[in-house]
Amino acid sequence: MGPATVSKVKKSSKKVEKKETALSLAEKIKKKALEEQKAKEAKIKANKEHEKKERKEAEKNALSINIEESEENKVQSFSDLKLIPELLEACQALKFDKPTPIQAEAIPYGLEGRDIIGLAQTGSGKTAAFAIPILQQLWYAQTPYFACVLSPTRELAVQIRETFDALGSSMGLRCATIVGGMDMMDQARDLMRKPHVIIATPGRLMDHLENTKGFSLRSLKFLVMDEADRLLDMEFGPVLDKILKVIPRERTTYLFSATMTSKIEKLQRASLTNPVRVAVSNKYATADNLIQSLMVVPEGYKNTYLVYLLNEFVGKSMIIFTRTCAHAQRTALLSRLLGFSAIPLHGQLTQSQRLGALNKFKAGERNILVATDVAARGLDIPSVDIVINYDIPTDSKAYIHRVGRTARAGRSGKSISLVTQYDLELILRIEAVIEMKLPKDVPDRDIILSLHDTVDKATAEAVRQTKEFQDTKADKKKRKGKKDDHDREER
Repeated sequence: MGPATVSKVKKSSKKVEKKETALSLAEKIKKKALEEQKAKEAKIKANKEHEKKERKEAEKNALSINIEESEENKVQSFSDLKLIPELLEACQALKFDKPTPIQAEAIPYGLEGRDIIGLAQTGSGKTAAFAIPILQQLWYAQTPYFACVLSPTRELAVQIRETFDALGSSMGLRCATIVGGMDMMDQARDLMRKPHVIIATPGRLMDHLENTKGFSLRSLKFLVMDEADRLLDMEFGPVLDKILKVIPRERTTYLFSATMTSKIEKLQRASLTNPVRVAVSNKYATADNLIQSLMVVPEGYKNTYLVYLLNEFVGKSMIIFTRTCAHAQRTALLSRLLGFSAIPLHGQLTQSQRLGALNKFKAGERNILVATDVAARGLDIPSVDIVINYDIPTDSKAYIHRVGRTARAGRSGKSISLVTQYDLELILRIEAVIEMKLPKDVPDRDIILSLHDTVDKATAEAVRQTKEFQDTKADKKKRKGKKDDHDREER
């Protein structure tokens, strides 16, 4: 073997060694990456198991407290709660005769300084359930920025503020409402007056925490997250995380929600310490054989959508609910003008007219009854196939009563709500109470467009006839008033 050949062999050998070294290094890197990935997956799995175990333990503890301790704690009146005289007087002035179930369960734990998870619906008295313990503690502390209540909407924030103002009326309470859509400078001035209680939407509160000089919540003692399920549904989660980072860990926290979801459980673990869970059963459930839905109605098309539904369910027994007597009269007239067999039932009719309308509907002489809540209250009307909410009720319980007119005695039934842009807040409240999201029905667009002009003309005539009806009623009332005055003079 010559020198040239030996040199070639050596070079070839070195290349092989380098290649093997490179392969070995690549394998090591790959192996290390796989090991790291496995370790990471194992860690994630372990964390999940730990979280699951913690959640089960927390639920077990909270549930045992809720069931066992509440049995010993039967509160019959507000005086049983050992409240300060100022709060007792406020409760009496507000006609709070007896604590609601959520108040009877939650207030005692609040007065003990416990963190609370309250599962209750809108209209259950939950605002007073968290306001009363806060105001009782504030009476002894009298410090600014004492409590902060987070609300998902401006409207709810205003209602919460009204409850605090009413309960704290004789305590010198100072409140501030900090919500979007209002002037930041005016709100900053309110905050500089050092209110005891701040009721806020999360986004606007964070704006002030970041931008208003001299304002912080470092001395906060109470945090309330009201309608927490809606707070999270409205994507306030990241803002809530920010707020939780800038307020004291040593505080009392109340979390109120209509339902308990995985998101709520996560928020609970991040924000509450050893909480007691207070759950009030939902008495406002609707029948299982009732199909509920809504239709989103464009501006100016409400009557057209109604007529579309009357055509869809022609021949069926229906109740159309309206909010006012005028709407009931006009809607019945509109329906009749377009050939439907409708009759009104409302408070501007005489007693005999109301009874006549009801009897005709029950006998099947008229298959559409257009009624107000008040006129239909307490009436037993069997065999109703369809309920249409022409106007969405402002009280969620009224919705339950309305749709409860159908799907009775094992029969199936359907309810449809006509929802305009102004009704969205009301629908959200109703969905919280019935614990379900109402599915959307979408009408045939071509049919809607073909009906619209005819319905518009009929609506104009119905409005004219309704005005005539109301003018006649007013004249009769006026004449009766004059007659009564004359009779008194004669006597």
